[in-house]
Amino acid sequence: MLTIHNTLTRKKEVFVPIEPGKVRMYVCGMTVYDYCHLGHARVMVVFDMVARWLRASGYQLTYVRNITDIDDKIIRRAGENGESIRALTDRFIAAMHEDADALGVLRPDHEPRATDYVPQMQSLIDRLREKGLAYVAENRDVCYAVRKFPGYGKLSGKSLDELRAGERVEVANDKHDPLDFVLWKHARAEEPAEVKWASPWGEGRPGWHIECSAMSSDLLGEHFDIHGGGQDLQFPHHENEIAQSEGAHGHTFVNYWMHNGFVRVDDEKMSKSLGNFFTIRDVLKRFDPEVVRFFILRAHYRSPLNYSDAHLEDARHALARLYTALRNVPPSDRAVAWDEAHAVRFRAAMDDDFNTAEAVAVLFDLATETNRSGSADTAAQLKGLARVLGLLQRDAAAYLQGGSPSGEEGDSAAIEALIARRAEAKKARNYAEADSIRAQLLAQGVVLEDTPQGTIWRRA
Repeated sequence: MLTIHNTLTRKKEVFVPIEPGKVRMYVCGMTVYDYCHLGHARVMVVFDMVARWLRASGYQLTYVRNITDIDDKIIRRAGENGESIRALTDRFIAAMHEDADALGVLRPDHEPRATDYVPQMQSLIDRLREKGLAYVAENRDVCYAVRKFPGYGKLSGKSLDELRAGERVEVANDKHDPLDFVLWKHARAEEPAEVKWASPWGEGRPGWHIECSAMSSDLLGEHFDIHGGGQDLQFPHHENEIAQSEGAHGHTFVNYWMHNGFVRVDDEKMSKSLGNFFTIRDVLKRFDPEVVRFFILRAHYRSPLNYSDAHLEDARHALARLYTALRNVPPSDRAVAWDEAHAVRFRAAMDDDFNTAEAVAVLFDLATETNRSGSADTAAQLKGLARVLGLLQRDAAAYLQGGSPSGEEGDSAAIEALIARRAEAKKARNYAEADSIRAQLLAQGVVLEDTPQGTIWRRA
């Protein structure tokens, strides 16, 4: 049985869907004012893996990942660029899709934009006001009265007094309580007309937290199975979603909350101020996208992920070992035999809170067996299980001989020419030249392997 670590209860729980055989999952997506970074890459890959495993397990999944296309950062960036909000967000949504496609991330079933759901947000805010959970502040913002919702803090595990003393709480004189958060922001004169909507409380725009409550309930219902996102969203965003949704509807919002761990760079928090901030595009200039995906999946999704060039290089070598096992085996589209011993271990790992670290270890065991036996069936099993993780679906020989995205590892034609020269040298018994050519190629990161069928090569 599938178990999931539920952030709400702080323990693993057997997964029981609300509707047998069907799963509804919502994941908080990107705010589109800039290129996606490594933290976004982890969210996209992790929940793509979760979606793939749920479907491989026979569930009918409805997967929603939203897009935040209106907030202060977007308004500020569009103003700095001298372009419209829509032009800015359309451009970075297209860039986000390019990055996700490169990483092998399948599109969610629904990808709602916040600006398309303003009426639903206003309806939800109106319901909260009717229930006495929201009020119009002196500055004309509509705010949520946190202390009137008894369950506030249950996701983060903090009491109201602890939250009140926290540094993340901004004091605003217009609020009834510093903990209260904004549901609707009144229009500022300096803001462009395209971010102003008419409402019962005056012209304005929605706050950040309300959008996910409105979009998830519209697309998945008021009560659904899984809500996911990065660990940084646990408080205040997801805490506020619970307060809004359960306050408005009067019942449980989500059964299982999932949060992936932080990404660190050389054991430090990723930050522009520290100069260790990397976009997905930065990384893909130096490493193959599948190497990045493999690097993310080789760690358990809840553990911290430490990015460094050394770790990416290690992931590149490890992925090459898996592809090497498939290189000399005829391709096969045979389906996974789930009763086979390796597949049983793989399923057990994935059913244990999506333990991809153990699942990847199973792939390496299969690769070892494939290298030993040369069995097409074993290779097909390796490829089939890897497919569940979105890995090893390229032609093995082409992958192993392919250069880096930046082309720094040399030209394939030049490598083939050197191999031909080496073959001629060996034929002429000029072994010193043959060894020199091998050493020259090895210095370029190219490994030669002499087989009965001739010399083959791969990137180190």
